[in-house]
Amino acid sequence: MQSSRSGLLQGALAYGLWGLVAAYWKLLAHVSPVELIAHRAVWGLFTFVAITFALGQGPALRVALRDVRLVGVMFVSASLLAVNWGVFVAATVSGHLLDASLGYFINPLVSVALGTLVLRERLRRLQWIAIALATIGVVLLAWRVGHVPWISLLLAVTFGLYGLVRKTARVEALVGSTIETMLMAPVAAIYLGVLGGGVAAHTDASTMTLLVGTGVITAVPLVLFTSAARALPLSTVGFLQYLAPTGQFLLAVFAFGEPLARDRLLAFVWIWVGLVVFSIDLARVSRRSS
Repeated sequence: MQSSRSGLLQGALAYGLWGLVAAYWKLLAHVSPVELIAHRAVWGLFTFVAITFALGQGPALRVALRDVRLVGVMFVSASLLAVNWGVFVAATVSGHLLDASLGYFINPLVSVALGTLVLRERLRRLQWIAIALATIGVVLLAWRVGHVPWISLLLAVTFGLYGLVRKTARVEALVGSTIETMLMAPVAAIYLGVLGGGVAAHTDASTMTLLVGTGVITAVPLVLFTSAARALPLSTVGFLQYLAPTGQFLLAVFAFGEPLARDRLLAFVWIWVGLVVFSIDLARVSRRSS
């Protein structure tokens, strides 16, 4: 019981932090999104390595780095993650956080669809209904707004593919994330070097502190999530994952003042109903298995 309570708290903190991290990026809106991602990769490497060795995962990291196939898989996942990070940061600082939150609301359903198409997993009836409802929401949004919601779809698909790739990699979450940042960091460091250090070369102390802090806000939620995932049933983790896009949605509307037109709200409602159906299915399966 104590383990479950601790896991629930850690999971809520992880997804809560992911939901509020957009506010952090807003503080760095004067830095270009690409440069922010470069700093996130560089400082994230220091943070992940420190946490990995602090938690006694150093030997596991060394073993994983000797596996050429695993490193290749991590290269693919790191590439997908870098694109996802870049789109999210760009959407946040340019006033499109609502589009980003829509993408992460869609993401669980995209993951289920990918599991069916790629891993040949069989969908249950309620899962089919949930995906159909979310699809209606996306199509409705594209029709009423007049263009495809590329930010939302790109975030949902890249993170869904990222989850699919990580599922095939036989590595612990923390070690895998450390390897991903190891692969990103050299490219990021070269980019910052070409820029002559970029903003960091002539900025004030507060901005520099925020840039260094990008490593912490990247690593800490993942560590909390990894611990929570071990202690909680999958259905509980499934419910908790909606905290992140909910936080983003609330920030966008109430803190950043992004307009929530009726057409967009209607699309959100269709997707939310789909997520309710999806969650009901998760709860039913969990109850049967227990």
